[in-house]
Amino acid sequence: MNIPRLRKDAEAIFLAGVKAVEPAPAIRKHLTLKDERLAVNDRVYNLTDFENIYVIGTGKASAAMAQAVEQVLGQRLKGGVVNVKYGHALPLQKIQVNEAGHPVPDEAGFRGAQQIAGLLKQTGEKDLVLFLISGGGSALLPYPAEGLTLEDKQQVTQRLLEVGANIHEINALRKHLSQVKGGRLAGLAYPSTLISLILSDVIGDDLDTIASGPTVPDHSTFADCLRIVKKYDLRDKIPAAVAEILEKGARSEVEETPKPGDSAFERTQNLIIGSNIQALRAAKIKAEELGYNSLILSTPIDGETREAAKDQAAIAREILETGSPVPRPACFISGGETTVTIRGRGLGGRNQEFVLAAAIEIDGLEDVVILSGGTDGTDGPTDAAGAVADSETMSRSRELGLDAERFLRENDSYHFFKPLGDLLITGPTFTNVMDLHLVMVG
Repeated sequence: MNIPRLRKDAEAIFLAGVKAVEPAPAIRKHLTLKDERLAVNDRVYNLTDFENIYVIGTGKASAAMAQAVEQVLGQRLKGGVVNVKYGHALPLQKIQVNEAGHPVPDEAGFRGAQQIAGLLKQTGEKDLVLFLISGGGSALLPYPAEGLTLEDKQQVTQRLLEVGANIHEINALRKHLSQVKGGRLAGLAYPSTLISLILSDVIGDDLDTIASGPTVPDHSTFADCLRIVKKYDLRDKIPAAVAEILEKGARSEVEETPKPGDSAFERTQNLIIGSNIQALRAAKIKAEELGYNSLILSTPIDGETREAAKDQAAIAREILETGSPVPRPACFISGGETTVTIRGRGLGGRNQEFVLAAAIEIDGLEDVVILSGGTDGTDGPTDAAGAVADSETMSRSRELGLDAERFLRENDSYHFFKPLGDLLITGPTFTNVMDLHLVMVG
């Protein structure tokens, strides 16, 4: 089993994982209509009880999810609005699609958020709202708190990304600087009936973290936000207006986000219809079909990308030396979402940097391939989902005069892998359940 075969199989296994969390099948599995009775998992809604049915959404997959909802409900839909990342729009019949910026929010996202909020403010007790949430949903629904500008929020998001803050920390601040996140969107929708269908891109599928929890009680506080700012020494690096709101909130001078027991959640159903573990299980099945001894390590792989990559490379060495934790041919699978601390001025994403760090570690090993890719098909501000490396990547790079250590220092993994032909290019997949990592040993 040589390296070309390992690389080919790794891509097939990755794509099988992505296919398992495509939005349309997930929607059809959890949303069924029969005789004007809409079943949403274990709850049934009689559509004759409602005057209007609307669809709103945010996230990279929300247009694909909306397409599936239109197929289920058809002419029963009154209309709606969804915000998606640039390049992720799809044609819809009843629902408006807005393309916007991600991971840093932009004016297009703000205008779309205003449209969504405006629609919700017009709904009443006899209306049903379906809210479609997927990865990227927080950045794609920017609606700054009173007294803040979109630029203020952009700066905060950018500072947090640069210091390697995790998704929970980023979203805690997003919720407290927003008019729709942290349960506040549910407040706008009340007293209409609200159903949130969610593709989870968060470790542990924590509802109050996915897209910054717009329809669930928020457990974070202004005091938590101040601790995060202090942790990363950002007090003098964020806008003064942001610091002022956080400090006023900690003194109870600004209203907190809705907490458990708030009436805003009385008529709300939240349902996860796809997650990272589903992708990993499908990848495992595909690996076994291809003849590999397969093992899922874990879904909550987080922390610094380079350290996680070294751990994965160490597993490859262990398999080669001892046949543990699985004998050869082996496929070791994990998922999650790591973070990158930006120190250089290069181009890349967490998956490409993961593979570059791993490539250095597996240099010269026998028949090892490591792949890491985002299930949404985009990794950082690039056209790649991730990258693939093998035991010979370092020797091939040296022949081209590429210094892997320098590219890693500069966070420039994209320009390292591009001349090698080792970028993983899938295009937008219209889904998003975090990342998939594969360690293949022939």
